[in-house]
Amino acid sequence: MNLTSIGDLSRHLLQRTRSTEIKQDLQRLTQELSTGQVTDVNNRLGGDFAYLTDIDRNLARLRGFHVTATEAGLFTDAAQNSLDRLQSVTSELGNDLLSTVPTHVTTLREHNASRARGDLDIALNMLNGHVAGRSIFGGIQTDISPLRDAETLLATLQAEIAGLTDPDDIRLAAQTWFDDPAGFTAVMYQGSNIDLADVSVSPDHTVSMTLKANDQGFRDIIRNIALTVLSTDPSLALSGDAQNNLMQRAGEELLNGQDQLASLRADIGVAQARIEEATVRISMEKTSFEHARNVLLEADPFETASRIEEAQFQLESLYAVTVRNSQLSLLNFLK
Repeated sequence: MNLTSIGDLSRHLLQRTRSTEIKQDLQRLTQELSTGQVTDVNNRLGGDFAYLTDIDRNLARLRGFHVTATEAGLFTDAAQNSLDRLQSVTSELGNDLLSTVPTHVTTLREHNASRARGDLDIALNMLNGHVAGRSIFGGIQTDISPLRDAETLLATLQAEIAGLTDPDDIRLAAQTWFDDPAGFTAVMYQGSNIDLADVSVSPDHTVSMTLKANDQGFRDIIRNIALTVLSTDPSLALSGDAQNNLMQRAGEELLNGQDQLASLRADIGVAQARIEEATVRISMEKTSFEHARNVLLEADPFETASRIEEAQFQLESLYAVTVRNSQLSLLNFLK
């Protein structure tokens, strides 16, 4: 009769190998139970990854659109808030100017000019708005504030209208400077004249942000506020009637410009609605693809739990055998 046996060292190595295999199975099965996904994707799909690859490609594309839509949403929300504040400030200033002038009370005109000085800072700050480190109204030049400070504006405009006493002449000189590319745009505007590129927020939706701080409507607002500030400047030595005229005309134009601001805000509102619609659609499509992926790679929790119990039993049995083997001796064998 032939007897086949293995040595103690070989048996020990076999037991260690088997123990490692069972532990690896337990670790894999525990991971599948906790994540709900199989770890052996190749075995589950039978080597055909076409469907899974298509799902992952679509998910990656949708995640890209989601990031873009989120950034565009932040951008348009910030632009809307800036214009809302700008409209509020200019509307209140325009109404206050028309309700207080003409007046023969010098201190009242000086109060209007002082109030306009603060509003000028607010207007410039709104047009210099940033979101996520990018300027909103600077075209493709998003790394700097598009407009210089109010002191630069007032000093330059003061030099342009110095020596003029007639309100119409003053307004014409100011209008000419603001509209001249070598005037306001060259002195005050630091942004780009190139619009930001359209942003794709979904496979079939794009939004555009073309507003810039040197657009005609914004220049008119800044011009009327600045003229109100300078109307009482002692160096210009304007008469009370000239000051009243400048303030009244500024108030009228500020209120007349409210419709244009409302139209700009409406355009931004359309972009916001389009972004919101795209975001909802992207979320729905992502959920659909993620569900399909989960179903494709889903691990049956009941089967996995059963296999875990089986592996635990095998490991416990192996430990029991190992303990019994470690207790074997020639004396015990002879008994």
